[in-house]
Amino acid sequence: MQDARVTLVNPLGLHMRAAAKIVKLTSQFESSITIVRPNRDRRADARSILGILELGAKEGTELVIEVEGSDESAALVAVKDLIQKGFGEI
Repeated sequence: MQDARVTLVNPLGLHMRAAAKIVKLTSQFESSITIVRPNRDRRADARSILGILELGAKEGTELVIEVEGSDESAALVAVKDLIQKGFGEI
């Protein structure tokens, strides 16, 4: 398993469009991908829009991406990059 910490930089946080981009991206990988909001002890399957939205993460929130599987390195880089680039919104 690999993991990485990222901070949300987009002003709207994890809203519907951002969550949909995560789901679309993570569906391309075989690995299990989980997004964790450690300060609230919440976890979400990265393939679940509702789960991601329930994290209630706003700009500046620190998240942990956990990835486990055959393509975990590529999946982690891709998800981390999407979040760090503000989902293309900034």
